[in-house]
Amino acid sequence: MQDFRKLDVWAKAHELAVMVYRATERTADRRYPGLVAQTRRAAGSIPANIAEGCGHHTSGEFARFLQHAVASASELEYHLLLAHDLELMPVAEYARLEARTTQVRRMLAGLINKVRSRTVSTRGRSKQPSAAPAVTSTDH
Repeated sequence: MQDFRKLDVWAKAHELAVMVYRATERTADRRYPGLVAQTRRAAGSIPANIAEGCGHHTSGEFARFLQHAVASASELEYHLLLAHDLELMPVAEYARLEARTTQVRRMLAGLINKVRSRTVSTRGRSKQPSAAPAVTSTDH
């Protein structure tokens, strides 16, 4: 178990969620309230899944929740694209949010690889579950 606040990827994901909430708050066109709700939910799910994964005791469980965070990032990426194609947000704002989403997804992929490689390397050594690694930064 570890403190999710110490993970760079969680901090970036949290910033992304805040950015998405602010961007959708300013959305002038309210013809698509479901899209706004789904976009916000996907954005909030990314750091929430990272935090939840940190609350588990094994690396395998941690990696599983990180994978859920990746799936939420992919969902967010689509909702942003849809909002862009419906002309619901300025092009520059879409580009900024899409770039941050891609960055977070890549950071998550790197962390998943690290967690899984540690899980594989420790399997033969002990029958007790290994704790999630205390990773404070990931490749950007």
